[in-house]
This record gives sequence, C-alpha cells and structure tokens, in this order.
Amino acid sequence: MKAKAVLSAFLSFLIACSPLLNRGPTAESFILPTDKEIAIGQKVLPEAITQFEGIYPDPEVQEYVRSIGQLVAQHAPRKLPYEFFLVNSSQLNAFALPGGKIIITRGLFLIFDEESELVGVLAHEVGHVSARHHARFLEKTLGLSLLLQIGALIIGGDDLKERVILQLASIGATLLALKFSRDQEREADRIGVELTIKAGYDPRGMIKVFRKLKAHTKGSPPEWLSTHPLPETRIKEVSELIEKLKPPPNLKRNSPRFIWAKKRVESTKPSYDLYEEGKRLYTRGRKDEALAKFEKAIELFPRNQIAMAYAASIYLEKGLVKRALALAEKVIQIDPYLLWGWYIKGIALFKLKRYKESIQALNEAKKRVESYAGIYYYLGRNYEALGDIRKAIEYYRMALKLATGKEPWYEDLRRRLYRLGVLF
Repeated sequence: MKAKAVLSAFLSFLIACSPLLNRGPTAESFILPTDKEIAIGQKVLPEAITQFEGIYPDPEVQEYVRSIGQLVAQHAPRKLPYEFFLVNSSQLNAFALPGGKIIITRGLFLIFDEESELVGVLAHEVGHVSARHHARFLEKTLGLSLLLQIGALIIGGDDLKERVILQLASIGATLLALKFSRDQEREADRIGVELTIKAGYDPRGMIKVFRKLKAHTKGSPPEWLSTHPLPETRIKEVSELIEKLKPPPNLKRNSPRFIWAKKRVESTKPSYDLYEEGKRLYTRGRKDEALAKFEKAIELFPRNQIAMAYAASIYLEKGLVKRALALAEKVIQIDPYLLWGWYIKGIALFKLKRYKESIQALNEAKKRVESYAGIYYYLGRNYEALGDIRKAIEYYRMALKLATGKEPWYEDLRRRLYRLGVLF
C-alpha cells in the first residue's frame, strides 16, 4: 500500500474514533491511544535527560532507583512500561513524561532522609501518569493535529517531516515546563498516597518532602514547586487523606539500601559542585578557568560525563580536536541518552574531515534531540564537503528554521545559504 493510502486510512480511523470514552484515571482515549502516548514520552526522554544534565552515571544507584520505582508502579491503576531515572541536575525536581517515563534529580534525592520520601515522590509522579494528565493536556492543546503529525512521523512522509520536527520541539519544551491544576495535583496526591501504602511504605514520607520543599521557598521556590504548586491546604488535605485511609501500622520508612545509595550519591557531590562552578565560569566566557574546574571534577569522579562534555566543548574551541573526540567517546559510553556526546563527536569528526563518520554521529545526535539546530548545520556542512549540495541545502534550511540567531555558526549559515542561492 502506498504512503498516501496508508495516511488516508489512518486519518479515517482517527476521525471515526475521536470521541472520548470516560475520564477515570484508568480510562483510555481514542484521541491519543496509549501506544502513541508512550511513543511521545520515549521521543522526549533524551531531551529531558539532556536538559537535566544526563543520567546519574552509577549503574548500581540507577538500578536501586528503578527497583523502588517498580515497587510503586506494579500497583498503578494504569499498566504501562514505567521507567525511572536519576539525573545529574542539582535542581530540586521530579517529573513524569507521557507513557510512564519518570525522572528525579540528584538534588532532590539528596534532601531525602528516608526511603519513604523517595517512594512518595515517585508515587506522586506515577499518579500523574495514571490519571493521564500529560495526555489530556496534549489532547486539549493539540488535538487531532498532533495525531496527524505523529502519523506522519510513523509513516515517514518527507513532505510532513519538517513540520513534525518543529512540532516536537514545541511539545518537548511544553511538557518539561507543564504546570498542573489544583485538581490534578489533588488527584496525583490521592493516587500517590494509595500507591505508597500498597507498596508497603509510610505515606507520611510525602508530607515530609512537602515540608522540606516548602522550607526552600524562603529564597526562590524549588523547581518542583514551580510545576507542582504547594498551597498550605495541600499538606492539610494529604494529611487528612492519610488519616481517612487508616494505613496499617509499622509501614516501612527506611532501608539499608537507601542509606547506601544516598551515601554513594553524596560521595560524588564535590565533583558536581566543581562542575557547577565551571559551568558558571563557562557562561561568563571564562573558558580556561572553567576547564580547570571541569578537569578537577573529572579527576574526583571519573564518570562525571556532563563535566566531560563541557571540557570536550572547550577543547574543540581550542583546536584540540582529537582530545575533544576522545572525551566525547567516553561521554557516549557512559550515557548514550545525552545529546552532547554524539553532537561533539560529530563536530570533531567533521573538523578531522571524516565526513561520513561525522554524519553517522550527528544522525545519532538527531535521534536524541531531533529539534536541535546545530545538528542540521553540521549535517549541511558535511554534505556540502561531500559535494551533495541538494542535501546540504535541505539541512541548512532546517537549521535556519530551528535556530535562535545566537548560535556561533548562525552568520556562517546565512552566508552559505546566500552563496547557494537560497537566501536573497
């Protein structure tokens, strides 16, 4: 069957099945089928991991967080392929993506004193997914147009591919800053408390987290509170809900595994503190001082892949291309989700005139964050160097559409498009 016929059949199915069934937390919607919701979450996941500075690079700690998450998820009213990730960011944050991808930051993990607090936060995020809050938001704001673009992405129609990429950029940014309504928070709290009890943990751990986060609002509020508002009534409502549910006595609050995991994460904090200092210096243009901080951070924790990525970027600027490439390879090995390893590898290979290898690396970067403008600029440079001007123009045009105008290569991009007769 030809692509247009497949698309026509797909649209006919969507139009015929557009009404919602019901709005319970386990209800399915014909507007955004579960498999499409999962696909969106999977597509946005590397962007989220990149924005929050990569996967925390300790496989044993990751396995611990996954195991605790699965203890919660097995009781979820909505059965999905839930996945749980601890990321490097020092922000106090946790969030979910459509389809059951749940992320918690290193910064938030470190303020927990008991395992029940970790369980409560993960259970709350599972609550948002079980209640389809992300899916309902996408249905409400994008509706059928989103489904048309997902269909085009699945079918691979070249005529719609560009619009899909632009839409994915918008979806990713929106989901990562999604603010929930009071009713949605109440629903996620209720499901979260129930899941915590079913998992065998004291639900009062959730209240302890609320109080800790509230204590941090004396300055600027933690990131978790910017998307999960915490009015005074919320702590009261959750406390009343727990009393109403009458959880059994002697529910679990802590474990030796949590104590071990927290000590393990705490032991790498000096490395990440140096990374944060280096990042601040980097944004001020003090690259040599920043590089010294990144190198020290790597020395303290040799798996600090986000410090490696920044150091590799500086090495590229200094013309130390092979050194940048070696670090980028290490970043990829430690954290294949992170955009920067693949992107820096692609640029380094381009500078070494290994154009076909560069294209392969940049295509891997594109799989991580399909809407990142620099990928398209360097793909264009590679194809231009190989003499494929048609493909070069295609990628340059996409780079121009996605660019902010502040990129270091932006003016060069415009000059190339003028020279190739695309801009006048």
